[in-house]
Amino acid sequence: MDDFGLRKLTAQQSSDLYDVLVERHTRAATILTSNRAVDEWVALFDDPILANSALDRFAHRAHQIVMDGPSLRAAKAPGKPKGVANPTRTR
Repeated sequence: MDDFGLRKLTAQQSSDLYDVLVERHTRAATILTSNRAVDEWVALFDDPILANSALDRFAHRAHQIVMDGPSLRAAKAPGKPKGVANPTRTR
């Protein structure tokens, strides 16, 4: 899932995500990307108990990769000069 947590989940979305994570737990790999810190994820669910249960399963065997830095989308925008990492930065 890409961009998890851009919006708070509805009750139906929370339930659906719980079902997906429970079904995939120990059976298949699941990748989530998010601009939010993991400690913010529980608040995105409609029900905190459901959130804790789902995220506990998800985190059980998880590898967390935190990436910092400028957006790669901005760096690869059309019309941007090649080799310029941040056009607004001055030297």
